[in-house]
Amino acid sequence: MNETTNLKFPAKVARGARPRRFRTLLRVVAVGLVLILIWCGSLYYRITSFTGVSGNADAVRADAGIVLGASLWNDKPSPGLRERLDHALALFRAGVFPHLIVSGGLDAGGAKLTEAEGMRDYLQEKGVPAEAIEMDTQSHSTYENLLFSRNIMKEKGWQSAVIVTHRYHGARAADIAETLGYKPVQVSVTDSKVMNMAYHETREILAFTKWELDKLRLTFGY
Repeated sequence: MNETTNLKFPAKVARGARPRRFRTLLRVVAVGLVLILIWCGSLYYRITSFTGVSGNADAVRADAGIVLGASLWNDKPSPGLRERLDHALALFRAGVFPHLIVSGGLDAGGAKLTEAEGMRDYLQEKGVPAEAIEMDTQSHSTYENLLFSRNIMKEKGWQSAVIVTHRYHGARAADIAETLGYKPVQVSVTDSKVMNMAYHETREILAFTKWELDKLRLTFGY
């Protein structure tokens, strides 16, 4: 009898261990989901509450305005991109900066013009002199937009910039600019009347998460 009991005991232990392992797994999953929700919620607040960055909104002056790229439609700025360009144009006409840098490379899908070229053409049609516009035609991300625009600024001897984009995109743009050493960090944002904000704000949470990971790699070199 003792031998039979000893043989069965490990099986009872194993059967009892399975529910415990399952409950532990559920707890781990639940904690993970809560942490993800907290992370996404904090980023969503950061994205939607952003109003712009400057030392004094009434006295912003810079050497250049950097317009961050967005898609072209049939080699013309999309409605969303036109909003950014119109906001930059208003600042240019108000004397906030005397030069514009338009930033964006070639879109996929057979585009004939880079985003920067389409943006340049739009601004020139609105009366901006060609000599007031510089182009970055190589970038394919916000990080590259600001990195390559910074390189143009160094070549021209310009010290300061106002970064122009949409409000939903502003917080990440400001964080990237700070990481790249822009001083001061100045971001002027516009709201969109033509874009699906639910889609773009949700997508921005994912993009911001990716940027935070990229920033860690840049910081620690791995």
